[in-house]
This record gives sequence, structure tokens and C-alpha cells, in this order.
Amino acid sequence: MGVDVFVKHAYFVTVLIIRPHGDGYQLLMLRRAEDSYMGGQWHVVSGGIEPDETAWQAALREMREETGLAPVEFYCLDTTTVFYRPQNDTINIAPMFCAIVCVDAAVTINSEHTAYEWIDINEADSRLLWPGDRQALEEVRTAILGDSPAKQLMRIPIKLWCV
Repeated sequence: MGVDVFVKHAYFVTVLIIRPHGDGYQLLMLRRAEDSYMGGQWHVVSGGIEPDETAWQAALREMREETGLAPVEFYCLDTTTVFYRPQNDTINIAPMFCAIVCVDAAVTINSEHTAYEWIDINEADSRLLWPGDRQALEEVRTAILGDSPAKQLMRIPIKLWCV
């Protein structure tokens, strides 16, 4: 006897924003407003993909909307998060990205957040809420900041999104 299953999907993106700092790097974390989903939690930039956008376009839009920042380098990560939200009975799929910004880039948070903080990337694991975010940060450390051979293949050229 079979059961008909209808699974709703939602598509999100996650962006780890990194800046150079001294001899190392920092990760930007945002504190969600209390009256929003995950209220009061610290997290990285995330949001939904609109019907007319690619995932990388959504990542850049969410980054701009939530922080006012634009990257000087932009990468897709191999890490993709899949999670279930019982609130709306959806399976959520989230490609992950890394954006490198200038050391002096000014953050302007939107109303979804109440605070932001730059965290040393070597101390950020314990602050990240989700296992997929920690996995993505490790990938940023090794593949992007560690200059692995895959780095150039992961780069999303600026010319794609600046026109």
C-alpha cells in the first residue's frame, strides 16, 4: 500500500562574508530581530531566491539588502545545505557562497537585524548556528583563503554581475 507524498520545496541562499583583518580574516555575523524567524540568533546572510533570479544573483541581492555590502571577490561553494522547516512543511535547499569585501567596507544592516559583528574566522565555528555553516566556513578557509586549485573554478567573475 503506497502513500502519496507531496513535498513542497523552497530555495534559499547563504552567503559567508569575509574581510581581511590584520594577518587573518573575519566573518560577518548578523543578529536577527526578535520578531523574525530565528529571532535573537546570530547567523550569516541568508534569504530566498526570487522566481526570476539565479542563486548567485539572489546571494548578491540578499547581501546588499541585509548588509549594504558588495564583494570584491565572489565564489560559489561546494557546500549546499538541505533542511526541513516544520513551520511551513518545506524542504529547503540552499546553495552557499563566499563574498570577500574590503577591509574598510561599511556595514549597514536592515530591519531584519539588530546588530552585526566581525568574528575571527578561526574562532567563528562555535558561533555558527548550523552544521552546514561550519562546513562552509571550513571550505572557505581551505579552498578560498587557502588558494586551493579549485578556487579559480569556484570564482563567479565580477563581469557577470556588474553589467
